[in-house]
Amino acid sequence: MPALAIDGGTPVRARFLPYGRQSLDDNDVAAVTAVLRSDWLTTGPKIEEFESAFADAVGAREAVAVSSGTAALHAAIFALDIGPGDEVIVPAITFAASANCVVYQGGRPVFADVDPDTLLLDPMRAEALVTPRTRAIVGVDFAGQPCDWDGLGGVARRHGLVSVDDACHAVGGSYRGKAVGSLADVNTFSFHPVKHITTGEGGIVTSDDPELAGRMRIFRNHGITTDHRQREVRGSWFYEMVELGYNYRMTDIQCALGMSQLAKLPGWVARRREIAASYDRAFTDVPEVRPLGVRPEVEHAYHLYVVQLQLEQLRVDRSRVFAALRAENIGVNVHYVPVHLHPFYQQHYGTGPGDCPVAESAYERLLTLPLYPAMSDSDVSDVVEAMSKVLGEYRK
Repeated sequence: MPALAIDGGTPVRARFLPYGRQSLDDNDVAAVTAVLRSDWLTTGPKIEEFESAFADAVGAREAVAVSSGTAALHAAIFALDIGPGDEVIVPAITFAASANCVVYQGGRPVFADVDPDTLLLDPMRAEALVTPRTRAIVGVDFAGQPCDWDGLGGVARRHGLVSVDDACHAVGGSYRGKAVGSLADVNTFSFHPVKHITTGEGGIVTSDDPELAGRMRIFRNHGITTDHRQREVRGSWFYEMVELGYNYRMTDIQCALGMSQLAKLPGWVARRREIAASYDRAFTDVPEVRPLGVRPEVEHAYHLYVVQLQLEQLRVDRSRVFAALRAENIGVNVHYVPVHLHPFYQQHYGTGPGDCPVAESAYERLLTLPLYPAMSDSDVSDVVEAMSKVLGEYRK
């Protein structure tokens, strides 16, 4: 077997392959350029156009565009009136923003453990954490697989809670034939460059509740009831701030890019599924690695392809495998450090090791492999070859 690159051997690839990246074409550039030559760069007509197109794409009545996926989560928690003394159940395996949005509003995130096969929020574990102070459940469609929304919805209904789908990984996916974006009371998305579609930075919230959408539109605009274009149309200068909001607006430039990208979403999701299927086949008989489970009732959107290393079969830990694959120019990553283990939450909320043992055990094994639509079949083969090379070297 050839020597590993980390030990001085020749890398599998000459150029680094990132775990994710944006795809842009001339249509995207033309859409942005058209806005740059228009009268409105922000708070203009493209905002409503993009919101309407996105709502239609996911089967929701309302969509509210904001400046990031984090802003989308914050707007959702604000609109739901979460505040001091309130608790919100959040899965341990997610990006920090899923919990931070609760803290922004003075609430307390309560971390629930995950299903060991899918790493999605476990409805039974979530229900065990419900108290009289619980107001909401945030389900995270980790890696692009929708949560068990029948189970989480049942918990919410039994206890009078609201449901929030952190769907930042899952646009283009579905659960029991229903599109992600219409599965919870409020649904949030991110348009960061590594996501399915990008607006540079950006996010959006969907809901079937016009009142919630109205609150979020005010919230994203400093808590002011009208924006500049609305006042321009009315020929008025007067405005009122009725809430303590933020400048979470998305620009017309970003919305134009988002609309152009949205048209390509179905093809991109199909390509992500093709790549994931190639990985699945490649790792079927590799005992050192186990892809996350996929439930039959979902259509996975595959933002990420995550595996769990079977460390019992290896002579090294995840850190060494990670470093060795990086040396082969394969841009593996890790998603995520369990949120309750971050110093902020340990210091301010008393969380720590042992709180969510399934998530903590999984974290030590997690590895995210490159996956994005522009990857060629040759790129996929390079990833598989590098995994075989590294795992073969470190096999017991």
